[in-house]
Amino acid sequence: MSNITEFVKKHDYLICVDSDGCAMDTMDIKHFNCFGPCMVDEWDLSAWRDEILSRWNDINLYTTTRGINRFKGLAIALSEISKKYRPIEDVDDLVEWAENASELSNGALERAIEEKPQSRALRKALAWSAAVNKAITQLPEEEVRPFPLAREALAFAHERADVAIVSSANLGAVLEEWEKHDLLGHTDIVLAQNAGSKAACIAALLEKGYRPDHVLMCGDAPGDLAAAQKNGVYFFPILVRQERESWREFIDTAFDQLLSGKYGGTYQEAKEQAFLANLNQ
Repeated sequence: MSNITEFVKKHDYLICVDSDGCAMDTMDIKHFNCFGPCMVDEWDLSAWRDEILSRWNDINLYTTTRGINRFKGLAIALSEISKKYRPIEDVDDLVEWAENASELSNGALERAIEEKPQSRALRKALAWSAAVNKAITQLPEEEVRPFPLAREALAFAHERADVAIVSSANLGAVLEEWEKHDLLGHTDIVLAQNAGSKAACIAALLEKGYRPDHVLMCGDAPGDLAAAQKNGVYFFPILVRQERESWREFIDTAFDQLLSGKYGGTYQEAKEQAFLANLNQ
């Protein structure tokens, strides 16, 4: 199910989980093989390929902007490229849209192009996004898989809580990947890029009757933490390069802390500190 209006609360507790880089070990390969290279190709940046791809990965994987929406990441990268390497035509249009649009998706970008059809940056951003989606479908099947223990953790949580995918990734890709690896059966609703921001998705889920202190957002990026904080719900980090250990802790400790009413305070503070330290190391 991907329609929030049809979703019905079944349990008192809710686990929200991000997809790429959190449940699915797909973030690195998608940025290494799809997002960055497609940007280089679309804007003909091959003269500075290695430097630009390294910076793309910093923005999207290894710093506190990890997990940023694809269009926001693109706007940051192209703004820097425009200043450092060569001018990117109409890049300010893309920056303005990425900063102010209420929805950041291919469909929303198509509507923005209808309002400003002369903007080369907007049109090329849409072509880039489509190329990325196509490249993702062509990734080697054996490279697209869940992190160890992610499936077990979701199955464990689903026995006593509702489980929602809350992701900024493309809906089709999320559904395909989760279904292929038998994860969808441990979820109740899929809220992806087209459903709005993660904060908006959590807010919509709270309207179904969950108490904020009964909701836990599992994520690997600062945007996941921010979405949780904005809605007053708890956050559990899946640490970069420590994903298996993180899911082990979810099963052994974190979920029971939530159910027993002990997640807040010291435990939550420790999880947030470990998360921020992991991205700033």
